Amino acid sequence: MRWLAGPLALCLVACTLAPPLRSSAMLSPAARASPERYIVVTVRNPVSLPLTRAASTSRGYDGVGPYLAGGVARTVSRALARDYRLRESASWPIALLDVHCLVYELPADTDQQRLLAALAHDARVESAQPLLKFETAAGGYNDPYAQLQRDVQQMSIAEAQAVSRGAGVRVAVIDTGVEMDHPDFPSTITSRNFVDDDTLSFRTDAHGTAVAGVIAAVPNNGIGIVGIAPDVSLLAYKACWRASAVGIGAVCNTFTLAQAIAAAIEARADIINLSLGGPSDPLLTRLVRRGLDAGIIVVGAVPSDGLRNSFPTDIAGVIATDAIESNHMSAGVVQAPGRDVVSLAPVGRYDFYSGSSLATAEITGIIALFRSQRSRLSAQEAQTLLTAATGVDTVGSRPSVPNACVALGLMLHKTVCARSREPN
Repeated sequence: MRWLAGPLALCLVACTLAPPLRSSAMLSPAARASPERYIVVTVRNPVSLPLTRAASTSRGYDGVGPYLAGGVARTVSRALARDYRLRESASWPIALLDVHCLVYELPADTDQQRLLAALAHDARVESAQPLLKFETAAGGYNDPYAQLQRDVQQMSIAEAQAVSRGAGVRVAVIDTGVEMDHPDFPSTITSRNFVDDDTLSFRTDAHGTAVAGVIAAVPNNGIGIVGIAPDVSLLAYKACWRASAVGIGAVCNTFTLAQAIAAAIEARADIINLSLGGPSDPLLTRLVRRGLDAGIIVVGAVPSDGLRNSFPTDIAGVIATDAIESNHMSAGVVQAPGRDVVSLAPVGRYDFYSGSSLATAEITGIIALFRSQRSRLSAQEAQTLLTAATGVDTVGSRPSVPNACVALGLMLHKTVCARSREPN
């Protein structure tokens, strides 16, 4: 990996940390390493919420009046474990869906598909599915010869920032951890860890740091790079962990992603960035749809085959994003630069990254510029603006990338770009 930064004075950035997860809501290392040995089951959770005092809320995870597993859910959970010879590994009440979510470990001699079929016909079970595995959409190489921040130049970010910098917009990056005290990050980062209690690992994770850096790195501070929407309030939610000791690849699963997505919805995020992909997942689909119904814009990475048949881009309403260098020509997919994108790296450094993860972060940043100027902008309106502001290369007659400044002008119905190209 080629580091780009010279010596830098490392300053501590203030951050807000939410309470840690209860131990029951944290998967064991065994479940994270071997998800095929586990299943995810939800049971109905009818509970009576306690009365709240003034200036409090009955919602939240560990705050006042949390949504807890009621007696019925606990009784059913134990009965299911006994009847099907299961061992509970983790559990978490999902307030958004009125269910209690459990991860069960399967006995060694159990056929997973037969068990899931049996659970599907059990009246006590609200849903049952495998504990699926997901991967961050990182490219497999780092070519260091690209011009620094060519993506920012291609999409006219500098001109767009004269109009909007994303102020007032809450962006949830659901990914690995983020080095929040990187000298090029703003002080408005809030973090939560849905994987473990390892603070050091959280702050040295590369993939989430790179994705968040594309969106929110501080410009004009005399160091580093330019983030596309530097004035956003960033919610850094760790639901993925490093796949190996080297490289930036990471993995996630149904349970950790469900917790992070629900937390983003409850935190009233305006945009959720999912620079990851994996199999279609019923539980995650339900949660994403709940977010979409609440007006949240969800931006997801297209997998390496360019097809929208996997999570999260298989969900109607999610803005699917691919790297333009992939040469995929899928209808309805937004394209952005995804090769040799320079962003932040752990330990106060910088590096080149490639993959649809970075393209997804770029589109999230541009949409944050839109939402800062129009708070009720819908996902469909955002996609229409991105498409309308996408020109055609003069060589090859193929689509180019969106021009953020032109898109803002179209949304505001006025000329805001003095020299930007107009879409053909």
